Amino acid sequence: MEESKTLVEVTTEKILQYMTAHDLQVGDKLPNEYELSHYLDVGRSTIRESVRTLVSRNILEVRQGAGTFVSDKRGIVNDPLGFSLIKDRDRMIQDLFELRYLLEPKMAGLAARHATKEQIDEMKELIQKIERSFIEGTTEHVALDIDFHTTIAEASGNVALFHIIPIINESIALFNKNYDIAHLKNETIDIHLEIVKAIEQRNELAALDAMTVHMAMNRKELQKIIAMKESI
Repeated sequence: MEESKTLVEVTTEKILQYMTAHDLQVGDKLPNEYELSHYLDVGRSTIRESVRTLVSRNILEVRQGAGTFVSDKRGIVNDPLGFSLIKDRDRMIQDLFELRYLLEPKMAGLAARHATKEQIDEMKELIQKIERSFIEGTTEHVALDIDFHTTIAEASGNVALFHIIPIINESIALFNKNYDIAHLKNETIDIHLEIVKAIEQRNELAALDAMTVHMAMNRKELQKIIAMKESI
């Protein structure tokens, strides 16, 4: 027989239900401890324990002095696929690009159908920030590139893709961390602009083709680097 749930476990589920019922999105703030305690009819210590549980699950984040917010990690645990345990980084990055090659072109096509004006404006702004990072020689472009692809995933309207892409985008961080390919920077800006142009024009096929070229371009460069390393 299944054991009865503790008060903290029940309260944790109720907080999740509250978030769903009130359609809380990433970055939205939850009511304070006192308000949640009153709303859920439990003690404040129970609320604190439940919030800690949800923080550990990457569903919530507590910002000192500001409150409790919905986490942008969307409940995805750190290193869910065990990337840190894989020794062959080149092989892992290559395999992740294969996966992105299969998924992201379709995702871009869906974004051309469903993207809102706000999402398209955000994509354009991210491209500008990425280009500025390239010019200034900072590493900020890595996180911005992940945001760019995540925004397209969100714009696709496919919830499953949206939640898978942040995991797949680990390849962006790994690729940029392990390789610095100068000529790819200009090409990246050009192809990003082409992708967003197609999305804005609601041209699904052009968006799919542009993302396919983007994925193939990066994969080709990676294969060159791996081949050179193997020949040494």
